[in-house]
Amino acid sequence: MHHTDEETIALVPELPQAPESLSEIRMCHATLEDLALKILLLTGSQSLKQLADKTRLSFGVASELLRRLRAGLLCEVTGMIGDFPQIAITSIGRSRALELLSVNQYAGVAPVSFESYVAQVRRQSVRDVEVHSDQVRRAFADLTLDSELLRKLGTALNSGAPIFLYGPSGTGKTTIATALSQAFMFDRIWIPHAVEADGQIICVYDPLVHGEIDGPVPEYSDPRWVLCRRPSVVVGGELTIEMLELQFNSVTKFYTAPVQMKANNGILIIDDFGRQRLRPEELLNRWIVPLDRRVDFLTLAGGMKLEIPFELFVVFATNLDPATLVDPAFLRRIQTKIKVDAVSDQQFHAIFRQVCNNFGLQCDPVVIDELINVIRRRVKEPLRACLPRDIVNQVRWAARYERKKPRLDRDALMTAVDAYFVPHSSEFEVEQIHVQ
Repeated sequence: MHHTDEETIALVPELPQAPESLSEIRMCHATLEDLALKILLLTGSQSLKQLADKTRLSFGVASELLRRLRAGLLCEVTGMIGDFPQIAITSIGRSRALELLSVNQYAGVAPVSFESYVAQVRRQSVRDVEVHSDQVRRAFADLTLDSELLRKLGTALNSGAPIFLYGPSGTGKTTIATALSQAFMFDRIWIPHAVEADGQIICVYDPLVHGEIDGPVPEYSDPRWVLCRRPSVVVGGELTIEMLELQFNSVTKFYTAPVQMKANNGILIIDDFGRQRLRPEELLNRWIVPLDRRVDFLTLAGGMKLEIPFELFVVFATNLDPATLVDPAFLRRIQTKIKVDAVSDQQFHAIFRQVCNNFGLQCDPVVIDELINVIRRRVKEPLRACLPRDIVNQVRWAARYERKKPRLDRDALMTAVDAYFVPHSSEFEVEQIHVQ
């Protein structure tokens, strides 16, 4: 799947057609009957079309469910709304629905079968995507990166293997990691609202993670699936080992997919790797099989194990030395390691100009040169990519306090430097002596 800069029409991956009958749905039919009954209890009397819309099932499938529920005396037809039967739950159905809700409160879009989910994730694997230089340049157009770093990132995207971004803090590793998904901006994938596995429901689609595509979708497509961009999921210091497992809600009695399942067919960024609540070796031991074999094993509450596709790019971003975080054997499994280092004087100027443009400010290049010298010689810090934005923000905040228009002159920038940087250790010791 390759796109040029001129391309504006995205390719939509193949999706099985919407089932028109229960026999075409590869899951236990009782699961759908139970779902329809719970919806009738919770939403009250409604038309057959409304039931079909809520479950995202075809009218033909909804009609078959109605016949089965009526045969069991669980619901009845009370009239017509236009051309559609009006359905109401019976007292027997109400008792049955209450029992079902005590077991599982899911009453949303009908799930797809686990087998369908696995097959679709394999079909739209991110590892099969070809990424070329035009896409990489477009993805990082808003960042100031040298051609060698762009080449390394493009090569890494084509590898389909995990990526290690490392280097000093403030050099832009997180920004680069999150921008990687822009290389796939024309790609479209299908995400199911929910998956049924061994009678259990796993919610997969998350509007906070999956960017739904506005606009028409193929007429034949199964509406239980959502057409989305490839996801980009970022987890940082809050990551725990529990977040890598199925999340069972003890109240609703159904599951939410873990972060790596939500990131399937996209990118998962482990930011500030090494500073999570779980130890690095714990995370890496958990993922040693998924990273090698492209499958993960998740366990349902009853002990049944599910073999889930692990079709995603994993990007580890850290300001720690990778050799101190993982053992050599695991480091070999992460075949691409990219160091993101301090920027050059020319890049610093370019980033500073871009920050100024974003805020509608002007700055004399000579003053920026003086700022560079101060950072290097007096503060004794490298030129990090974050510094232009952070220093300009200091100037803006000071101007807001003084009710002035911000000006990036020498005095304002030197004041910002004093506020931003911690004094060098020798200077700090001298100040301490004077205080005593």
